[in-house]
Amino acid sequence: MSAFRAALRISRRDALRFKGRTALIMVMIGLPVLVITAVLTGAATTSITSRDMLDSQLGAADARIFTLPARTQVEQSADGRSANQREAQRSERPWTPAEIGTLLQGRLLRYQANVVEARLADGYSRTDVFETDLRDPLTRGMRRLVEGRFAAAPGEVAVSPALIDSGVRIGDTIRTWRPDRTVRVVGVAEHPNRPGLREMLALPEGLLPHQNDGNDSGWLIDTAAPVQWPDVQRLNKAGLAVSSRALIERSGAGDSGPRDLHGLVELGVAVVLIVTETVLLAGPAFAVGLRRRRRELAVIAAQGGSGRHLKAIVLADGLVLGGVAALLGAAMGIGAGLLGEWFAARRLDWTHGPADVPWAQVLGVAALGVVSALTAAIVPAIQASRQSPVQVLAGRASVDTPGRAGRPVLGAVLVLLGLAALGFALHRGMLSVVLASTPVVFGLVALMPWLVQATGRLAGRLPLPLRLSVRDASRHRVRTASATAAVMAATMAAVALGIGVNSTYVSRDERRGSTVPAGTTMIRAYKTDDQKWARVRALVQQKLPGVSLINGLEVTDAQGDPVTLTVAWQEDCKRGCNPPDYNFRSVAAADEEVLAFLQKRRDPQAAAALAAGKAVAFEPRIVRDGMVTIRANDWDGKPVTTLRVPAVAAAAAEPGQGGVVIPPSALASAGLKVQQRALYAAYTDVDDQRLTTELTAAIGDQASVFVERGTAEDRFVTLLILLAAALVLVLGGTFAATGLAAADMRQDLDTLSAVGGTARVRRLVVAAQAAYISGLGALVGLVAGTVSGIALTWPLTRGIYRSMELFNPGATTIAVPWLFLAGVVVGLPLLAALTAGLFTRTRLVLARRVA
Repeated sequence: MSAFRAALRISRRDALRFKGRTALIMVMIGLPVLVITAVLTGAATTSITSRDMLDSQLGAADARIFTLPARTQVEQSADGRSANQREAQRSERPWTPAEIGTLLQGRLLRYQANVVEARLADGYSRTDVFETDLRDPLTRGMRRLVEGRFAAAPGEVAVSPALIDSGVRIGDTIRTWRPDRTVRVVGVAEHPNRPGLREMLALPEGLLPHQNDGNDSGWLIDTAAPVQWPDVQRLNKAGLAVSSRALIERSGAGDSGPRDLHGLVELGVAVVLIVTETVLLAGPAFAVGLRRRRRELAVIAAQGGSGRHLKAIVLADGLVLGGVAALLGAAMGIGAGLLGEWFAARRLDWTHGPADVPWAQVLGVAALGVVSALTAAIVPAIQASRQSPVQVLAGRASVDTPGRAGRPVLGAVLVLLGLAALGFALHRGMLSVVLASTPVVFGLVALMPWLVQATGRLAGRLPLPLRLSVRDASRHRVRTASATAAVMAATMAAVALGIGVNSTYVSRDERRGSTVPAGTTMIRAYKTDDQKWARVRALVQQKLPGVSLINGLEVTDAQGDPVTLTVAWQEDCKRGCNPPDYNFRSVAAADEEVLAFLQKRRDPQAAAALAAGKAVAFEPRIVRDGMVTIRANDWDGKPVTTLRVPAVAAAAAEPGQGGVVIPPSALASAGLKVQQRALYAAYTDVDDQRLTTELTAAIGDQASVFVERGTAEDRFVTLLILLAAALVLVLGGTFAATGLAAADMRQDLDTLSAVGGTARVRRLVVAAQAAYISGLGALVGLVAGTVSGIALTWPLTRGIYRSMELFNPGATTIAVPWLFLAGVVVGLPLLAALTAGLFTRTRLVLARRVA
């Protein structure tokens, strides 16, 4: 024990002496702990239970009674959060307090809630309304008064802080639509579990009309005794749902951990991969410490220290640095999680509960960080026990001993097993693909020393800086292989996820089936005369200044009622074929101008067919024997007519477009009419919900705004996040190994300077070392990640496809993001090389000659 305490003291002293290396190791170990702890803490605080919502839902009441549409048996959960009735006729007789009193005695306080459109400074906005007398002691805790007072009369409201952020002030008036009311703001109050909610608080029927039909209305009740389950069942039989304080307080808090084998397997895979990546990243950093301390360790060995003592000293580094990094990471992660959740709850309207730290999971993550640090220190500890004190004290550089002959064989076997497992995993799911890729990762890690040695044989054909770097990396292949394997694993994950995610987005685009291309806003009005339509167009031009608008057509029946057109699907589907959803195979009535907009070009053949009364289909399989069948239904889904129209197939602007464009003349022959009641714009920066509300309020009739954004923006953001994650891991592993290489090559670099080598040559040597490490890891990760990424496309684009044919997994969508792969495989190694070359030391360091 005394030897172990001495090892801990030596490690603590060394950590304080070399602060830069200590910080590097602690960041690599503590950063994963921080991120995971922050996610766990934020998720636990955001995930609120019924017990957490007692104040906001019940205030000081003993129970909350919910009215439902019918007076039939109710089936509900114990906490009242879910309740349903079997189909029954809606009751036209509203509940009264006297009726409630016969079922459950106590003091009642009525409440009701709904959503209205409030006119704010920037236009209409959907706003929640909660109505009850918040001055009553029975509502204590339901809302926290921030400023002013609660509503005391009809027409008065208190607003949430989110509305204050939108420009509302105490004393202002707010105009609402549906219902059409004007209310005055008298205070500010915050929802305890949704601080970012846009909400107005009023007295019952102070803003909303009376509602007692199950549309979120009921009573708070103060009873003489707690409301128990028999009381709840009695109210359920009468057609009421109940949320009881006594039952909620008695219920358990729940368990957020994995509850099935699938969740446990996911957790196990995540732990293994996180530990592996952390070990590969931190291993070179521990090796840096070993190289810098080898003289100190050699002196200890010369004074009688055994190999076991040297191992203990290096492992103590892992325990000290890993323990401190894990504790700091956990503490900072808890703070970051709570702060991030607080910000998100107010800005993004997330649910918010009391600060909740899942201590068992956090301590497990911290222990995982310590285990990772100890595992990363194992190889340097073994190297320390095997170093020759004579060589070290003589100032001779150490060279890695030849690796075991069986290691490349083991790595190759693991890779082959992983590839075979991937072929089987295509039929199962995403987790199966990840599990099958794990042996590939470990196989490549085992193969990496052999790959470093094999590529080192090519050094003689390279220019001088590259030759020196590659030969040095090959001589110290254990050090090089660890960092290269870390880069490989990060690149493999980024490439696999990049291909899988990109294929998923492309598959969604291909299945869109919309007649409009991505990046289009479509505005429609229904049952509107020419004067109102002119107001719609003027308002749209005002809200979308400078945007070019294309006039479109809407279809009505002979009485002027709106009609929807869809393709009548006729394909005889065989096994594995699914007909498309009619809702996504729409039909648009259009002229030549709209057709050109939908195709994003002038197509003379399609335009001529449209002018001749033929339909233009964007999917050739829709056209059968030169005809297309179209169904016309009213808004209730009742059929109006079915028409067969001559059609030609034409290419749309994008592969994801579908449906049919039909000329007005073909509709007129079927007794249908067209009106200019639609607008198309190649523009998507619009709040479609708010614009819909403003248009409908302006004309008094129904309007709609549909924005077809596609997936390009989401795809770019996702790939950018993956690139940023790969950047951190690749640069971290590369710089750790490059720093170690620069320390090992110091004598060689000094000799190079002594014989006339310039500072530029020294920079090129270090930059070449970084390029070699990151480049080799990126190339191997590219090959492995491409195979895994292609395998991921089956479960991501098709779901779980359980087929008994091993070599026939079915069709899939494979879309390779070439620019993203170029950034990961070419851009990141170049950035690593450039950064390493710019920040390397170029001055000559005087060294002591050893006789």
